[in-house]
Amino acid sequence: MSRSRTGSGTGELLVEIERNSAVPLHQQLETGIRERIREGLLRADAVLPSSRALANDLGLSRGVVVEAYQQLVAEGYLVSRTGGYTQVAQTARPQPATRANRQPAGPPRIDFKYSRPDVTQFPRAAWLRSVRRVLNETPHRTFSYLSGQGALDLREALADYLNRVRGTSARPENMLIYHGFAQGSRLLFQVLVAAGYRRIALEDPSDYELRNVAVAAGLEVVGVPVLDSGVDVDALDRSGADLVLVTAAHQMPIGAVASPETRAALVEWAVRRNALILEDDYDAEYRYDREPIGAIQGLAPDRVVYAGTASKTLAPGLRLGWLILPDALVEPIAAAKLVDDRGSSVLDQLTFADFIARGEFDRHLRRMRPRYRNLRDLLVTQLADRLPDFKPIGISAGLHLLTWLPPDLPAEAVAEAARAREVGVYPLTPYWFTPPGPPGLVFGYGSLSAKEVAEGIDLLADAVGTLRS
Repeated sequence: MSRSRTGSGTGELLVEIERNSAVPLHQQLETGIRERIREGLLRADAVLPSSRALANDLGLSRGVVVEAYQQLVAEGYLVSRTGGYTQVAQTARPQPATRANRQPAGPPRIDFKYSRPDVTQFPRAAWLRSVRRVLNETPHRTFSYLSGQGALDLREALADYLNRVRGTSARPENMLIYHGFAQGSRLLFQVLVAAGYRRIALEDPSDYELRNVAVAAGLEVVGVPVLDSGVDVDALDRSGADLVLVTAAHQMPIGAVASPETRAALVEWAVRRNALILEDDYDAEYRYDREPIGAIQGLAPDRVVYAGTASKTLAPGLRLGWLILPDALVEPIAAAKLVDDRGSSVLDQLTFADFIARGEFDRHLRRMRPRYRNLRDLLVTQLADRLPDFKPIGISAGLHLLTWLPPDLPAEAVAEAARAREVGVYPLTPYWFTPPGPPGLVFGYGSLSAKEVAEGIDLLADAVGTLRS
């Protein structure tokens, strides 16, 4: 069956012509078309404008265009087809980029990037059923502009879920839906700075990207050490901070779990200092070797902002997150959300609400926990077999673990040697405040297959052996 070619030969073609140049017009046209083919901007089989149409577009005589086309046909860049139209030849291929303009290398073939879920397991069928129910049953008025807090249906579903599973004290009227933690933290910091907050304490080590968000909002950032029992509350008290961000259920990136004593001390600090706790509960749903630990927010709802997202549990691309807020912060942050983007997608919110209410979220998490646990177990076993002096910690939950490194191995050198073997491993260095603490590597395993984990550690061991030899 012949392929349809819409408007064959009548489209436009942008070629720059310098009329005052000493280079003949037909040669300028040849060069322009030739370079576009070499750069891949005109692909094989692309239909060029007719000689008459291109001459009219460029203000040239038809003979100039015909001469240029004929030369490019002779060189093999173009072919002239029966019917009068001209195409880019099948044999014309873009030239490889030179060293000067070569694009940066792509991601590693086996990438231990931290905290990435396995998006191939996204529950498409169940999600599609929720989408259909929302489209079939939702009143038309629901698709109009929302309040800054987001869809009530989702806030109700999330409040029920978080109170049941995470031990929060959530009410729909105290919740706000946002586009992931990046937006939520930015809006929160803006509102808090306007309210007089000046200094935020971050766990040391911690997510280095958040420091930039806090500084951009006008906050002074200080680091406080992380102990085996969680953040050092005595150091926090000495820091003079009026706001602290904690990852109490599974510290990012060390993996420490805040003890009951630490959690109680944090609440006591917040009450005594009239301060605020931002609890980032980023991956608490995935636990393997310990009992679930409730959120700090349930202990002191008026002193804790609780943040969660669907990025680790479902997929980062959904861009759905939620805050549980003290009463005084609900209205100003909802107003800031409206100014920022007029609200998150109502269709996605209502779909997620239906997905949670029908138990699909619980079923998905029950299905994913053993999958991630098996990957965690394999990674720990492979490290013990192939790199026994890489000691993993923080393995009881989440989608990543940390290994301290022996003194003869700089983390950056290990990462570079691994990258040469198409394996991505990530030094702990950026997570530390200045000066950096002990060297380590962060291994994310959620997005990998068992085969990739095993092969990746084999290649990493080979890289380490080369460094040591």
